[in-house]
Amino acid sequence: MAKQEYLVRNRMTHWQKSYPHWVSVISIIGVLLVWELICRAGFVSSLFLPAPSQIIASLFVMIGDGEIGISLAASMYRILVGFAIGSIIGLAVGLVTGTSALADKIGNPIVNALYPIPKIALLPLFILWLGIGELSKVTIIAMGVFFPVAMNTYSGVKNVDTLLIKVAVSFNASWWKTMKSVVLPNALPMIFAGLRLAAGTSLLLLVAAEMIAAQVGIGALILHYGDLMITDRLMAGVIVLSLLGLIFNLLLQWLERKAVPWKN
Repeated sequence: MAKQEYLVRNRMTHWQKSYPHWVSVISIIGVLLVWELICRAGFVSSLFLPAPSQIIASLFVMIGDGEIGISLAASMYRILVGFAIGSIIGLAVGLVTGTSALADKIGNPIVNALYPIPKIALLPLFILWLGIGELSKVTIIAMGVFFPVAMNTYSGVKNVDTLLIKVAVSFNASWWKTMKSVVLPNALPMIFAGLRLAAGTSLLLLVAAEMIAAQVGIGALILHYGDLMITDRLMAGVIVLSLLGLIFNLLLQWLERKAVPWKN
C-alpha cells in the first residue's frame, strides 16, 4: 500500500511539476543554432532552406522599405474585422442554442452539418457572390471563426451545473441576471478555448484567401516570393504570421486571466 501511494505521489509530482520560462527560450535558441549551423555547413541549399540569420536580415530589409508594413496593415484589417464579426455571431448563437430547447433543435443540427465543410472551398462562391474585394475575404474569415466559437460556447453553456441555475431561478432571478451571474461565468473557460481555436483558424483562412484573391497582404506576399523562389523573403513572411499568431494567443490568454481569475 505504501509503495502504491509513493508511485501515485511520484507520478502526480511529475505531472504537476513546472519549469521556468527560460527553459522554453533556451530550447528555441537551440533549434535556431542547429538550423544555422546546418545551413552554414552547406548541408542544405539556401534556395530550399535559408539560414535564420539570412531570414532575419531579409525581414529587416522588408520592414525598412515598408513592404511588411503595407502587407501587415491589409492583413490585420481583414483578420480583426472577420474575427470580431465571427466571434460576436458565434457567441450569440452558442448562447441562444445552449439556453433554448427550441433553438437547440433548430440551430444545432444546422451548425453541426455545416461545420465539416472546408471553409476555404467556399471562397470561390463568396467571390462570385460578394466580389473579389475585402468583403469576400472578411466573410470567409468570419465564417471560419464562427463555428469553433459557437460550438464551444454551446458546450460551455450545456456543461453549467443545473443546480446553480435552479438556485438562481428559485430566487426569481431574471433571464438576463441568470445569464450574467451564472451561465456566462461558468461557460467562459470553454468560450475562450473556442476563441483560441478560432484565432488559429482565422490565420489559416486569411493566408489562403490572400493567396487566392488579393494583391496586398501577408499571404499574397508569401505567394509572390514563392513564385520568384526568393525563399528568405518567403520565410520572413512566415515569421510575421507566426509572430501574429503568438501575439493573438498571448492576448487571449491575458484576457482569459482577467475574465476568469478563479481558473488560474
